[in-house]
Order: sequence, then C-alpha cells, then structure tokens
Amino acid sequence: MADRELRRAIDLLAAGDWQGAHTIVQDDASTLAAWLHGIVHTLEGDLDNARYWYGKAGRPFRGPEAVQEESAAAQAQRGRE
Repeated sequence: MADRELRRAIDLLAAGDWQGAHTIVQDDASTLAAWLHGIVHTLEGDLDNARYWYGKAGRPFRGPEAVQEESAAAQAQRGRE
C-alpha cells in the first residue's frame, strides 16, 4: 500500500499538485517519502523545511533552481519500479 501511495504522490507532483502530494508523504517515514517531502517544500517555497527533508532522505539540497530536475528524477524513478 505504501509504495502505491508514494507512486501516487510522484504523479501528483508531476501534475503540479504539491498539496496533494504533501498529504501523502507527510505520513510516510521512508527515505523516498522524505525526498518527495523535500521536493514539496521546495515547490512551496519553504526552503528551510525542504533542507530538513532532503537531509532526512540523505540527499543534497540543490535549491529551488533544481526542483524541476528533482521532480523529473522522482518521476523517472517511479517509471523504473
């Protein structure tokens, strides 16, 4: 169930619905959810919170300039599953 929900969150991010994605990822403790949570907060403009979630995911925070690349990377990861 959790994997399906995270895939849904990735799809919501790709569609521009970061609020819907946030609803899903905030209740998941996985590394993938933490990364997606970081992307959500970057899109929201809450960069301090985004840095926190990227740290929880063990990923470097590349800033708002890279958020579209990060979203595309998450979408590509979804496609490999």
